[in-house]
Amino acid sequence: MKKANIITWYIFRQFLSPFAITLFFLTFVFLMMRIPAITNMVVNYNAGLSSIGMMLVYSLPVFLKYTFPMSVMISVLITFMRMSQENEIIALKGAGVSLYRLLPPVLVFCAAGVALTLFFTVFAEPWAKFSIKKKSIELAKQSIDAALQERQFNSGLAGIMVYVSHVDVKTKDLTNIFIEDRRTKGVVSISVAPSGRLIQHRSGHIYTIRLFNGEINQVNMDDNSVNNIQFGNYDINIDLDEAGSSNSTIARELDERNIKDLIAYIRSNPGDRAALNAAVMLMHEKLSIPFACLFLGFLAFPLGVQSVSLRKSSGFGMGVFFFLVYYCLLALGWSLGETGKYPPVLGMWLPNFVIGCTGIVFLVRNANEKPVPVPLFVLNMLKIIKKIFMKKKI
Repeated sequence: MKKANIITWYIFRQFLSPFAITLFFLTFVFLMMRIPAITNMVVNYNAGLSSIGMMLVYSLPVFLKYTFPMSVMISVLITFMRMSQENEIIALKGAGVSLYRLLPPVLVFCAAGVALTLFFTVFAEPWAKFSIKKKSIELAKQSIDAALQERQFNSGLAGIMVYVSHVDVKTKDLTNIFIEDRRTKGVVSISVAPSGRLIQHRSGHIYTIRLFNGEINQVNMDDNSVNNIQFGNYDINIDLDEAGSSNSTIARELDERNIKDLIAYIRSNPGDRAALNAAVMLMHEKLSIPFACLFLGFLAFPLGVQSVSLRKSSGFGMGVFFFLVYYCLLALGWSLGETGKYPPVLGMWLPNFVIGCTGIVFLVRNANEKPVPVPLFVLNMLKIIKKIFMKKKI
């Protein structure tokens, strides 16, 4: 019993270092993807460094829900690859320790990853996304430029949603504008124009979006009548003091709700079938992604044990490859589930089932001294990934 505890504690400690390094690296890479948008906010919209720092902090939980499962898998894989290459696995087998006896530290480590990732998906991520939304609205109240992000449906202004394909920061010229205005009760005005211009008044908080050669579709929600108006010039005035919503009136989107609110929404049985499917899928996604730590880590264990012929540097590539397989299955489940013809539960949990079953097959064969050969196309992909990372280092 004492020997088993020593082995368990030894293996568990070996996971910590590669896990910390991988988590830091992957999170850093994800954060770097936001640098262009952050630089744009600092240079063009005069956003303060404190606001930028808060936006980065709010972005972390969104990234960590993916980097945690990936880091768990890579750390388990690299640890057992190292132990295999240094003949520690052979020594343990010679001492009468079977592969099944090495499972407890793997399961404990993966279970810890499940618990931490659950915290991020259930609590931290909804809070972070809603905080990003509130901060964006706060920035929009300071300058409408921050609210007009290119190729995005900007809803930071209360009652108005704006889409602009291109914004010239210097001239304030706009291209391909779509504006939905709900500020008049009972009336929805949709304005479309190929070009326009943003005009700031002397007060600083009042702006005009001037549209050129477009049309307006006004829908009266009371009698369902529609009016179509074509124009040469049309001005839409926006007062940031009025358009900036207060925190208490900001509506939460589905992905900004915690699991308790999602369950309440599902039980309310909304009439929108698509929204109901999306809510069910989000609820199961918040649970299935954390459990990916368990199944991916379980798969990494036999892969690491049998990968004596591979270099340790290939461990990262193998982790990336199998995580991509998992993520592709998850994305496929989302695509099929949104149609309503594919059960949301199956779409969100099938990737875990596939990865888990693969891990069981690999483990049983390894325990019976029948390693599963890594497919040739996987080895070729690992070589490509390695070359890419080697070029970046150079």
